Parts: sequence; structure tokens; C-alpha cells
Amino acid sequence: MIRNNLAQLAVGAGLAALLAGCAAPAAVQSAGTPPAAAAAADAAPLTPEQLLARMSLEHKVAQIVMPDIGSITPEDVRRYRFGTILNGGNSGPGGDDMAPAPEWLKLADAFWEASTAPLPGGEPAVPAVWATDAVHGHANIIGATVFPHNIALGATHDPDLVRRIGAATSVEIAVTGIDWTFAPTIAVARDDRWGRTYESYSEDPALVARLGAAMVEGLQGRPGTPGFLGPGKVAATAKHFFGDGGTAQGVDQGDVNGNLAELMAIHAAPYPAAIKAGVASVMASFNSINGTKMHGNAPLLTGELRGKLGFEGLVVGDWNGHGQVEGCTNSDCPQALLAGLDVYMVPEDWKALHASLLREVKDGTIPMHRLDEAVLRVLRLKQKLGVLNGQVKPSERPFGGRWDLLGSPEHRAIAREAVAKSQVILKNSGVLPLKPGARIAVAGSAADNVPQQAGGWTVTWQGGGELTAADFPGATSIYAGIAAAARAAGGEAVLASDAQSGPAPDVAIVVFGEEPYAEYVGDRKDLAFRDEEGLKLLRSYRARGIPTVAVFLSGRPLWVNRELNAADAFVAAWLPGSEGAGVADVLFGKRPATGRLSFSWPAHCDGAPVNGPEGALFPLGYGLSLADTSRLGTLDETCAALAADSGASWFAAGQLGAQVQALADNAVLPDLRGSGNGIVATGIDRKAQEDARRIVFAPGAKVTLTGPESGAAWRIAYQVADRPRAKVTVRGGGEPLDITARLAVAAGKGWREMVLTPACLAATGEQLTFASEGRFTLEISEIARDERDVSAECSF
Repeated sequence: MIRNNLAQLAVGAGLAALLAGCAAPAAVQSAGTPPAAAAAADAAPLTPEQLLARMSLEHKVAQIVMPDIGSITPEDVRRYRFGTILNGGNSGPGGDDMAPAPEWLKLADAFWEASTAPLPGGEPAVPAVWATDAVHGHANIIGATVFPHNIALGATHDPDLVRRIGAATSVEIAVTGIDWTFAPTIAVARDDRWGRTYESYSEDPALVARLGAAMVEGLQGRPGTPGFLGPGKVAATAKHFFGDGGTAQGVDQGDVNGNLAELMAIHAAPYPAAIKAGVASVMASFNSINGTKMHGNAPLLTGELRGKLGFEGLVVGDWNGHGQVEGCTNSDCPQALLAGLDVYMVPEDWKALHASLLREVKDGTIPMHRLDEAVLRVLRLKQKLGVLNGQVKPSERPFGGRWDLLGSPEHRAIAREAVAKSQVILKNSGVLPLKPGARIAVAGSAADNVPQQAGGWTVTWQGGGELTAADFPGATSIYAGIAAAARAAGGEAVLASDAQSGPAPDVAIVVFGEEPYAEYVGDRKDLAFRDEEGLKLLRSYRARGIPTVAVFLSGRPLWVNRELNAADAFVAAWLPGSEGAGVADVLFGKRPATGRLSFSWPAHCDGAPVNGPEGALFPLGYGLSLADTSRLGTLDETCAALAADSGASWFAAGQLGAQVQALADNAVLPDLRGSGNGIVATGIDRKAQEDARRIVFAPGAKVTLTGPESGAAWRIAYQVADRPRAKVTVRGGGEPLDITARLAVAAGKGWREMVLTPACLAATGEQLTFASEGRFTLEISEIARDERDVSAECSF
């Protein structure tokens, strides 16, 4: 019943217009095209309508299936003829997300050549296009310019700057042979507990609309101009339609509740400007609207987005977002296509999804005209990009392989300008601007830490972690920028390990803030900033009578009343990216302090949404100039949340807060991901993107989880697809326990829970070792330590 109703809604008056002008009925296949006619048609570029008419059903379906490069090969592309491909935040050529830029271009060529290889019977080959998440520059690529995240760009209030950032980003994407970016995010974040707040320009829909449209124009060019989607330009994506920034309690992928018109007035408000700017695609959101997941929400994807807002481009899904629709799985979801989705983002389950879609078109569950409608939108996107008109492979295009443009001085200069314009001074008792000739101590673990200042979605999905300065060639840390500026002003800056050692400086700059995160991993229960490293340094310097400047790195406004009280000046530096010298430009007065808040700053730590003066310590638009030295009174430091649990479990949402290693020779697998000594660990989806791990054991391999020292039981969610064919053991503090038979019983029964207690392991400590004598695959999700039932037997 659901499928029938959705099918009726998808067959609107717009379908006839979309398909108007087709050269032949969509059901016509190449086998029925006379060779002479086919040869004549091949003499000139085929229109999307002509291509559609000559495509086989199997290849039509492949146009709307988007696999991840981590799960496909060029040979898969040659066989199935996928229309679109993506790389997720942790994907890279050959399984290496740290692969150098030339390897990305090499893979782009391989996909191009595979997708354009001749097909039998005269059927035209349709080039595949590759999409990436270049959300603050082409930041997946080592050596690229990493621009400030959107929250910082919002503080600049500068559409022209954002447009120039988009243009620089598009060039760097084109250098690596990629065609399409999943940017900009035009979410209106209204609850700063949301882990994606830094991807939003502002809580103000009007500012988001202006900056989002500017980014679209920068990435694509302006519609009607000669350079629109031409060389050095890429297709943009407005995301995520709609409501992603308005979920209850800021829970990523959660529910948005309320009157639809009121919700759209806030959260859909930026889309008309993006559509007017010619945005090529729109990404459906993970969240629900009043209980209905957006990937299956026909009244909104078709009725509102296409009907009322007039969007004519392509609607792409998010990472297995269709699998969250009621009645769907990652490998079977006709409801999403019928609701208005055009392309399924299906990183791993592409083969099963292709088969199910093919079956459902054949049995009539999916009407042929709805498939044709979606395929035609994919083809029209490719036509706009020029890939249907005799374009050459990526490395032979005007910008392909222009490595001098990747992280070029010109692009880094734009990024540095953006950093400077985004700095928001919240407090200044007169210590800023820093005086010429000053002796400066720079302290804090974030001071000389490019991975931390870059934030999430940088090189890897979560950013930070095991990344080092070596992964950011050409980048400048905040400390390095301060040191250079100090020398230029006749002074000096030294990196201080603490606030007590060495001679007293004239001023101390303390750089501190949030560790990198992305998406739901960054969700918080409140807005209390808990890490006290910066606070202790500020108080120590103050106790010595040394003036202090706090430079705070964060992806959202946070309650930092204690730090504000302890500092003489306080600068919200956001997540500045690779060009940390832009911070020094403002501290030393080389550039004026023009940054103004695009989000209200909370007066309290409880996390209640603040979107206006009520509850705000600093309102939207606040920011001091360097000349404004008005005093900030002593702030209330009371925060009940500080005594409560932070809400971050030891293994939560796929982020392991402990070391995990393959023990053959201690090869470390950070965040239980990577390979070494017979272990291959990869991220998989359980309830959300990469919130679980698949561990493949070679014969004789071991993997050890090292966590907090505890005598408690281990509680692990796990899944076994196939019975082990050789002995599998687990070891705590005693002899190995043979669990082969128990895993054999669990095989094929979905997600289960094992509880490993001291009673059956002889003892439990900080380590737990799994070993297999044969090839074996184990999937695990949540890991916790449980003080209950420590005397009970193990259970599986």
C-alpha cells in the first residue's frame, strides 16, 4: 500500500515535462537499434534523452546506485556501469585514505576508462562521475588547502570571501580528477549540542542562505556565464534537505517536530537561494520530520522540494540513509526512489541493491517511468559537467594533475584571510593587539597542533587522532604563525610546556579547545566545556601576574565562563584549518578584528538551545574590535553538568577511546581501523555510519583491545555471519577461553551481546585478546565495562 501511494505521488505533471523530447520510448534497447542508425547517432554527442532510450535496464539501474571506492574496483565499474561513485571520509585509493594526490587522479582515470569502455550491441557507454565531501576545502587530500569550517565562515559575514573559497576549492578538486562535491551544508543549526554544528554557517536562516548561495557560485560558477560548470568547476550539493539542524536535543539523524510551515520557514529557508544559484544537486537528510524519515518522505522530497521550491536537479541520498526508511534495508528500498530520491548512496551493499532495484522494476513495484526520471536527472547532471560531450579522462583535462594548484600560495592566502576575518574577540581588557617587541609564551596542546585546529572532515572522517603535522605539508600551526609575527615585530614567542618554568614573559597565549570530531560522534548532552588544560594554564599565568590571551578552538559556542574569567582577552578562533597564521594576523593587529558571532553564545552550560538574546551571554552579531577594551564583569562559574557524566561512553558511535592493536609485533590499529599482522579492521554501519567494525582474522592472527584498567566484565555487541572453521579463543587475565562452539551457535543470527566476566576469564584487566587459528570474521559494535554480575558465567 505504501509503495502504491508513493508511486502515484511520484507520477506528477512534472514527469511528462522531464521526459518531453525523448528521441525514442524509454523501453527501446540497443539490441533493437539498427547498426547503421547507431553509427549515425554516434557521429554526434547524444542528448540525455537519446542515451536513455538506448540504455539497457541493467545499466539504467546502475546509474542510480552510488558505491564507495572502498568497496568497488574499476573492474566492478566496467561490469555494472555505475553512474556515480563516492569516496567516504575514510576511503582512499587502494584502501589508503592517506594516499598521495596522484593516486587519487590515477584512480579517477581508471574509473573513467572502465565506465567508457565500449559496450556490445552499440549501446553507448556513459562516463561515471565521482563525488567527494570537500566541506572545507579538498581536505581529504594531503597537501590541499584546508579552509576554516563553515561556522568560522559564518563569523566573517562575507559572501564574496565564501565565493572565492568555493572557487579555489573547485580547482583543487579538479586537480585530482573528481567531478562533484557534497557541499555546501546549508543547515540552520538551532541546537549547538549537535555534532555537526560547525558545518552550519549560522543559526540565522538569512545568513545561511547568503553564504550557501555564494559557495554554490564559487564551486560551479554563475549560471548563464561561460565558465558555469566548465573546467576547474565541480557540481555542488546543497545539504541536507531538510531539518538536519533542528533535531530534538541536537541528536544527529534524529527527529524534527513541529508545524511543517514553521519548520520550513527556518530549515528550508536557505534552499531557494541555492536553487536560484543553480545548485546541481540536493542531498536528502538523515533526520525525520514529524516521525517520517526524509529519504522516504514523498510529500517533502517531491511535493515541497520539486513542487513548491521548483528544484529540477538531482536528489542524492546520504550514506545508507535509505536503509533507515521504515520497511527498508540498505540493500532493498524502493520506497526511497518512489518518494523522490534519484541516487542511492550505498557504500557497501551496492550489488544487492542493484539486484533488488532491477527485480522491482521488472515486477512493477517501481514504474519504469520513475526509473527513467531518475536516470535522466543523472544524465543531465553529466551533460552540464560536459562529460557526455567527448570530454577526455580526468588527467587530460585542463586542471588534471596541476599539482602546483593543490595548496597553492594563492589559495592559502585566501584561507589565511578567512581565518583572520573569522576571529571573534569576546573579551579584551587591553592586552590586544599584542605590542611590538613583546616576549610571548605560547602554551596549550592545541598551540602547535594542525590536526586539532583543522577539526573533523580533514584527511580522515573524524580528523585528529593519529594525524600529525607531517600529514599537512605547507600548513602553519597557530604557534608557528604567532612566532613568525613576533619576530617580524621585533619580539619573540616560545612554546611553553607549562605556565611555571622559564622567565616571565610579557604575555601568555593559551591555545586550547575541542578535540576533532564529525557527525554524531560530536553530539553532546550539554554545552559545558570540560577539558581543564586551558583553564589551569590561564589560572597559573594569572597567579604569576602575567597577562593572558585565550585562543579557543571549537566547532560550536560552548560554556566557558571559567576560562573567560581567567583570561584578559578571549578569542573564539573556531576551526581555522591549515592557515593558522591568520590568528596571529588579528592578535598582532596586522588585520582588523572584524569577526562577529553567527551563533548566540550560551550564558549557561545546560545545553538548552539559544537562538536569540534570551539565554545568551553574547548575542548573534557580537564581537569586539581591537580598539574596544570594555570590561567584562565576573561571570557565574556554577555548572551542575560538570559533576555529571559527559555522556561519552568508552566505545561510542564507532569511536574507540582506547588503543587497539594486533599483537604479533604490536602493530597499532588506531580506532580499530587498518591492517597489520594478519588483522584487517574496517568500519561498517550498524545503527549509523561506521559505528561498528568488521575484523577479519588471517590464520593465527590476534587482536587485543586495550582499555581502562578494571576488574569489571566486558560487554560487547557482536555479530558472526559464518561459523568459525577453526579454533577461536578470547583471553583476559588467565588462560585463553575456547569460544568456537558459542560463536558457531551465534552465526547467522544477527547482532547479539557477549558478556565476558572475571568468573570465566579467570580475571579481567585492561586487555582482551581475540585469536583465531583459521580465517574468521567478527563484527563488533558497542564495547563497555560492566561492574554488574562479575561473578556470573560468560554469555554469548
